[in-house]
Amino acid sequence: MSNKHEEALNLLKTARGQIEGVIKMIEDGRYCIDISKQLLSLIALLRKANEKVLKAHMETCVKEAMVTGDLESKISEIEEILGYF
Repeated sequence: MSNKHEEALNLLKTARGQIEGVIKMIEDGRYCIDISKQLLSLIALLRKANEKVLKAHMETCVKEAMVTGDLESKISEIEEILGYF
């Protein structure tokens, strides 16, 4: 597992804990703005995790594709992912 994947995994584990916290907040009827702030924090964690995974992809798969001559397919994959943003 790459260092970037380990970082993403740690972020996702933190996010998992935050999801449980947000669920409890909703179940307890906490103030909506407080819940929203926690959700925004969770979204930021997920974005960071995704960034780590994409960086790992560029550092490994894309570099390998440059050597093997399969760069166009990797560029297409990244373009597709960018469409989700």
